[in-house]
Amino acid sequence: MNRMTKYATTGFYLGILLMVSITLLAYCLSFIPVFSLLGPLAIALLLAIIYRNVYQYPEKFRCGIQFSSKIILRLAIILYGIRLNIKLIVDEGFPLLIRAAIVIIFALFITFTIGKVFGVDRKLLLLLGSGTGICGAAAIGAISSIIDSDEDDTAMAIGMIACVGTIFALAAPVIAAITSMTPELYGQWVGFSLHEIAHALLAGSSFGDESLTPALLSKLSRVLLLFPVTMMIVLFLSMKNKNAHKKASFPYFLLGFIVVSIIGTIGLQNKWLSTSFQNNVSSFASFLLTVAMAALGMSVDFKKLKKNALKPLCTLLLTSILLSLFAWWIL
Repeated sequence: MNRMTKYATTGFYLGILLMVSITLLAYCLSFIPVFSLLGPLAIALLLAIIYRNVYQYPEKFRCGIQFSSKIILRLAIILYGIRLNIKLIVDEGFPLLIRAAIVIIFALFITFTIGKVFGVDRKLLLLLGSGTGICGAAAIGAISSIIDSDEDDTAMAIGMIACVGTIFALAAPVIAAITSMTPELYGQWVGFSLHEIAHALLAGSSFGDESLTPALLSKLSRVLLLFPVTMMIVLFLSMKNKNAHKKASFPYFLLGFIVVSIIGTIGLQNKWLSTSFQNNVSSFASFLLTVAMAALGMSVDFKKLKKNALKPLCTLLLTSILLSLFAWWIL
């Protein structure tokens, strides 16, 4: 079945509709106090995993689900660039980017060091390291497209990042109160150490704008490095596999991410794009990303996940703790 024929089937559209339905349910549940701590992304992932393991994988909808986990994911990452105001980071100077680069290098190094001890697969370690060091699900989605990782590994990495990041985001204000951090220092700390932008915003808002602004700037400086880090991974894999038939695929969708970031930055600066428009695009990108997470969750076999999740989870927890301590130290 060629691509156009596949997209013309009823199963294709019903598969997408199923993922959208799970996403809408996740958004509804996210308004409930307990579920709100997880957020729609993690809820959608969990709902899809439950569906997959209770009702089995809906084979008739496979083409629509795979479209959601691949194409919609890439579109979400492209639109995700609207959040990145490059001028704000440039105004803060290169020290901010240097710290962000150091944080990413440290996260990747520690993830691989600990993961090697536990015997975790290298592809999964790269997903966990990039998600921890850069920007959570968006980074994992970008990297997974390059290294051609298994969908269940991608979903497992995203689920772990979402859950662990939420725990650390909730613990951060308590730690700040105990250690008597200043709001500015606290904001930089959570921005450089937490996984998702949502985690940095959740924790950074604890002390108002004094902590939220540095948290956002620090986190966005890591997001900005998603493109160069990804390019370095492509180059490394291409050199490593230069004699192999299969080369590392170039993530062209990340060029879209950069273009959207530039358009958003220039548009806001020159006032032909409003903040409300930026927020609407950002919200739509988050919605699409959640649809993609639901699709990834459909590939997870809970029995396999339960069997293989302990070592990666321990790796992620230890990495996150050490990254928090390291980010505090470099500040």
